[in-house]
Amino acid sequence: MAKALTAGLTGQTGAGKSTAALTFKSSGYYIIDADKAAREVTVKGSPVLTSLAKAFGEDIIKEDGTLDRALLAQRAFSDKQHTDLLNSITHPAIAGRIEKLRNEAFASGYDRILIDAPLLFDAGLDSLCDVTVAVTAPVEKREYRIIKRDGLSADEARSRMDAQKDEQYYISHASYVIMNDEDTQTLRERTRETIIKIEENAEKNV
Repeated sequence: MAKALTAGLTGQTGAGKSTAALTFKSSGYYIIDADKAAREVTVKGSPVLTSLAKAFGEDIIKEDGTLDRALLAQRAFSDKQHTDLLNSITHPAIAGRIEKLRNEAFASGYDRILIDAPLLFDAGLDSLCDVTVAVTAPVEKREYRIIKRDGLSADEARSRMDAQKDEQYYISHASYVIMNDEDTQTLRERTRETIIKIEENAEKNV
Protein backbone atom coordinates (compact mmCIF):
# COMPACT_ATOMS: atom_id res chain seq x y z
CA MET A 1 0.00 0.00 0.00
CA ALA A 2 1.35 3.43 -0.95
CA LYS A 3 2.34 5.73 1.88
CA ALA A 4 0.05 8.75 2.19
CA LEU A 5 1.67 11.86 0.78
CA THR A 6 0.93 15.57 1.04
CA ALA A 7 2.39 17.93 -1.57
CA GLY A 8 2.28 21.70 -1.42
CA LEU A 9 1.97 23.85 -4.54
CA THR A 10 2.76 27.55 -4.68
CA GLY A 11 4.05 30.27 -6.99
CA GLN A 12 3.89 33.94 -7.77
CA THR A 13 0.75 35.45 -9.27
CA GLY A 14 0.56 34.83 -12.99
CA ALA A 15 3.10 31.99 -12.91
CA GLY A 16 0.60 29.28 -13.88
CA LYS A 17 -0.07 27.60 -10.54
CA SER A 18 -3.74 26.93 -11.35
CA THR A 19 -2.82 24.96 -14.48
CA ALA A 20 -0.29 22.93 -12.49
CA ALA A 21 -2.91 22.23 -9.81
CA LEU A 22 -5.32 20.87 -12.42
CA THR A 23 -2.56 18.57 -13.67
CA PHE A 24 -2.04 17.25 -10.14
CA LYS A 25 -5.80 16.71 -9.89
CA SER A 26 -5.90 14.75 -13.15
CA SER A 27 -3.07 12.61 -11.75
CA GLY A 28 -5.21 11.55 -8.79
CA TYR A 29 -4.36 14.16 -6.16
CA TYR A 30 -7.10 15.49 -3.88
CA ILE A 31 -6.88 19.28 -4.04
CA ILE A 32 -7.21 21.52 -0.98
CA ASP A 33 -7.58 25.16 -2.05
CA ALA A 34 -6.04 27.46 0.57
CA ASP A 35 -7.91 30.50 -0.80
CA LYS A 36 -11.20 28.65 -0.27
CA ALA A 37 -10.10 27.69 3.25
CA ALA A 38 -9.34 31.35 3.93
CA ARG A 39 -12.89 32.29 2.94
CA GLU A 40 -14.31 29.51 5.10
CA VAL A 41 -12.57 30.73 8.28
CA THR A 42 -13.90 34.27 7.77
CA VAL A 43 -17.58 33.44 7.31
CA LYS A 44 -20.32 35.39 9.07
CA GLY A 45 -20.08 35.03 12.84
CA SER A 46 -16.67 33.34 12.85
CA PRO A 47 -14.08 34.09 15.57
CA VAL A 48 -11.60 35.16 12.89
CA LEU A 49 -14.05 37.70 11.50
CA THR A 50 -14.57 39.12 14.98
CA SER A 51 -10.80 39.44 15.47
CA LEU A 52 -10.39 41.13 12.09
CA ALA A 53 -13.09 43.65 12.95
CA LYS A 54 -11.34 44.53 16.20
CA ALA A 55 -8.04 44.99 14.36
CA PHE A 56 -9.21 46.77 11.21
CA GLY A 57 -12.51 48.41 12.14
CA GLU A 58 -16.06 47.17 12.70
CA ASP A 59 -17.08 48.57 9.29
CA ILE A 60 -15.23 45.76 7.50
CA ILE A 61 -18.30 43.70 8.41
CA LYS A 62 -21.14 44.52 6.03
CA GLU A 63 -24.75 45.00 7.09
CA ASP A 64 -25.52 41.36 6.27
CA GLY A 65 -22.73 40.22 8.61
CA THR A 66 -20.30 39.14 5.92
CA LEU A 67 -16.76 40.38 5.38
CA ASP A 68 -16.13 43.34 3.09
CA ARG A 69 -13.02 41.82 1.51
CA ALA A 70 -12.21 44.87 -0.59
CA LEU A 71 -12.21 47.20 2.41
CA LEU A 72 -10.16 44.75 4.47
CA ALA A 73 -7.61 44.42 1.66
CA GLN A 74 -7.39 48.20 1.34
CA ARG A 75 -6.48 48.53 5.02
CA ALA A 76 -4.53 45.32 5.53
CA PHE A 77 -2.20 45.84 2.58
CA SER A 78 -1.57 49.53 3.19
CA ASP A 79 1.78 48.75 4.81
CA LYS A 80 3.83 45.81 6.08
CA GLN A 81 2.75 46.28 9.71
CA HIS A 82 -0.92 45.95 8.82
CA THR A 83 -0.22 43.01 6.51
CA ASP A 84 1.66 41.24 9.31
CA LEU A 85 -1.30 41.89 11.62
CA LEU A 86 -3.69 40.38 9.09
CA ASN A 87 -1.48 37.33 8.70
CA SER A 88 -1.12 36.84 12.46
CA ILE A 89 -4.92 36.62 12.72
CA THR A 90 -5.72 34.55 9.64
CA HIS A 91 -2.77 32.21 9.06
CA PRO A 92 -3.20 30.01 12.17
CA ALA A 93 -6.91 29.57 11.44
CA ILE A 94 -6.26 28.77 7.77
CA ALA A 95 -3.56 26.25 8.69
CA GLY A 96 -5.92 24.59 11.17
CA ARG A 97 -8.69 24.39 8.58
CA ILE A 98 -6.37 22.91 5.96
CA GLU A 99 -4.98 20.32 8.38
CA LYS A 100 -8.57 19.30 9.22
CA LEU A 101 -9.45 18.99 5.52
CA ARG A 102 -6.31 16.95 4.86
CA ASN A 103 -7.04 14.55 7.70
CA GLU A 104 -10.63 14.15 6.49
CA ALA A 105 -9.38 13.39 2.97
CA PHE A 106 -6.95 10.76 4.25
CA ALA A 107 -9.73 9.24 6.38
CA SER A 108 -11.92 9.06 3.25
CA GLY A 109 -9.33 6.95 1.47
CA TYR A 110 -7.26 9.47 -0.48
CA ASP A 111 -3.52 8.88 -0.25
CA ARG A 112 -2.39 11.83 -2.38
CA ILE A 113 -3.19 15.38 -1.23
CA LEU A 114 -2.18 18.67 -2.83
CA ILE A 115 -2.36 21.89 -0.82
CA ASP A 116 -2.71 24.69 -3.38
CA ALA A 117 -1.56 27.82 -1.56
CA PRO A 118 -0.10 31.14 -2.77
CA LEU A 119 1.25 31.71 0.77
CA LEU A 120 2.40 28.13 1.33
CA PHE A 121 5.70 29.15 2.95
CA ASP A 122 4.57 32.46 4.46
CA ALA A 123 1.71 30.81 6.32
CA GLY A 124 3.81 27.83 7.45
CA LEU A 125 1.65 25.42 5.47
CA ASP A 126 4.77 23.70 4.16
CA SER A 127 5.01 22.11 7.64
CA LEU A 128 2.00 19.98 6.61
CA CYS A 129 3.73 18.82 3.41
CA ASP A 130 6.10 16.00 2.54
CA VAL A 131 7.24 17.85 -0.60
CA THR A 132 6.70 21.33 -2.00
CA VAL A 133 6.48 22.54 -5.59
CA ALA A 134 6.86 26.11 -6.86
CA VAL A 135 5.79 27.29 -10.31
CA THR A 136 7.86 30.18 -11.65
CA ALA A 137 7.71 32.21 -14.85
CA PRO A 138 9.51 35.19 -16.44
CA VAL A 139 8.29 38.58 -15.21
CA GLU A 140 7.06 39.67 -18.66
CA LYS A 141 4.95 36.54 -19.09
CA ARG A 142 3.46 36.88 -15.60
CA GLU A 143 2.57 40.52 -16.22
CA TYR A 144 0.87 39.65 -19.51
CA ARG A 145 -1.15 36.84 -17.91
CA ILE A 146 -2.29 38.98 -14.97
CA ILE A 147 -3.39 41.83 -17.25
CA LYS A 148 -5.30 39.41 -19.47
CA ARG A 149 -6.77 37.38 -16.58
CA ASP A 150 -7.79 40.16 -14.21
CA GLY A 151 -8.30 43.10 -16.56
CA LEU A 152 -5.65 45.21 -14.83
CA SER A 153 -3.46 47.97 -16.18
CA ALA A 154 0.28 47.33 -16.49
CA ASP A 155 0.92 49.48 -13.41
CA GLU A 156 -1.70 47.59 -11.38
CA ALA A 157 -0.26 44.27 -12.47
CA ARG A 158 3.26 45.35 -11.52
CA SER A 159 2.06 46.59 -8.14
CA ARG A 160 0.45 43.22 -7.41
CA MET A 161 3.60 41.41 -8.50
CA ASP A 162 5.87 43.64 -6.43
CA ALA A 163 3.83 42.88 -3.30
CA GLN A 164 4.99 39.24 -3.43
CA LYS A 165 8.31 37.63 -2.64
CA ASP A 166 10.77 37.40 -5.51
CA GLU A 167 11.33 34.30 -7.60
CA GLN A 168 14.45 33.26 -5.70
CA TYR A 169 12.44 32.99 -2.49
CA TYR A 170 10.22 30.33 -4.04
CA ILE A 171 13.13 28.53 -5.69
CA SER A 172 15.13 28.38 -2.45
CA HIS A 173 12.23 27.06 -0.37
CA ALA A 174 10.67 24.49 -2.72
CA SER A 175 11.57 20.82 -3.12
CA TYR A 176 10.79 21.05 -6.85
CA VAL A 177 10.60 24.02 -9.22
CA ILE A 178 8.62 24.09 -12.47
CA MET A 179 9.60 26.84 -14.90
CA ASN A 180 6.63 28.01 -16.97
CA ASP A 181 8.37 29.91 -19.76
CA GLU A 182 6.67 28.28 -22.76
CA ASP A 183 3.07 27.32 -23.58
CA THR A 184 0.37 25.71 -21.43
CA GLN A 185 0.94 22.24 -22.85
CA THR A 186 4.63 22.44 -21.90
CA LEU A 187 3.65 23.44 -18.37
CA ARG A 188 1.35 20.43 -18.11
CA GLU A 189 4.13 18.13 -19.34
CA ARG A 190 6.66 19.58 -16.89
CA THR A 191 4.15 19.22 -14.07
CA ARG A 192 3.52 15.58 -14.96
CA GLU A 193 7.30 14.99 -15.01
CA THR A 194 7.55 16.52 -11.56
CA ILE A 195 4.71 14.33 -10.27
CA ILE A 196 6.56 11.26 -11.56
CA LYS A 197 9.70 12.35 -9.68
CA ILE A 198 7.67 12.92 -6.50
CA GLU A 199 6.12 9.47 -6.78
CA GLU A 200 9.47 7.78 -7.47
CA ASN A 201 11.05 9.42 -4.44
CA ALA A 202 8.03 8.54 -2.29
CA GLU A 203 8.42 4.86 -3.24
CA LYS A 204 12.11 4.96 -2.30
CA ASN A 205 11.26 6.34 1.13
CA VAL A 206 8.55 3.79 1.97
